[in-house]
Amino acid sequence: MASIDFDSAKSLVKFTNPILVMNKTEKGKEEKKRLPQLIRTPKYAKDITADRCSDTQEILNCILPPREWEENGQIWREQVSSEPATRADVMKLGEQLDKKLQQQQARETGICAVRRELFNQAFDEIIRQVTVNCAERGLLLLRVRDELRMTVSSFQSLYESSIGYGMRKALMAEQGKLEFEDKIVSLKAEKSKLQQDLQQLKQSYEILDRRTAELKATEEKRHQQDLQALQRKNAELKAQLEAIVSPSKS
Repeated sequence: MASIDFDSAKSLVKFTNPILVMNKTEKGKEEKKRLPQLIRTPKYAKDITADRCSDTQEILNCILPPREWEENGQIWREQVSSEPATRADVMKLGEQLDKKLQQQQARETGICAVRRELFNQAFDEIIRQVTVNCAERGLLLLRVRDELRMTVSSFQSLYESSIGYGMRKALMAEQGKLEFEDKIVSLKAEKSKLQQDLQQLKQSYEILDRRTAELKATEEKRHQQDLQALQRKNAELKAQLEAIVSPSKS
């Protein structure tokens, strides 16, 4: 999910008017005194203990930390407002939310970073309004918010990890597909060569079969001729033998 930069001027969370912290020439002198206080600002609601819940501004700073910037050599600062909200403010918040959702073309369904950011801002503003009236209730809502964000972050990490795993698997499958395609091409070439060899063997077999048949016919013909010649020779010899034997008897 894409991240969206925070801008208090466009945020649904109500901030105080910017106040001048110091001039740039005073920055070096005051920085050591100012920074420790900012460092002590808790980041999560769970970091605020029960005995400190009376400090409403500290809880409000958990919603969004104070923001400082430099302009024309001066250091300015603004923080979440502690001004109570009226019924009109709540209705205006709903109208602003709907307007921003439409202006920024947030998707109505599915995963949408724009819609998520705007609803986060609206929830932060609601927590601000509740905290001003009851610090303890606001602190509890902050804990709920932090837990929800941690859960969403976990699911986002899991989703991104799953996407990475899926992409790796897809690349592996694509690589395997290419290997199989190469193997198919190789097997087709081998099949074609074997078919050519088979065709040549068939032709050689047909030639050999014809030669064998011709040789067999020639041998049978020669054998028949030899047999006839022997039969004629035998008849001649028999006739001669009978001619020799017959005069001697008479």
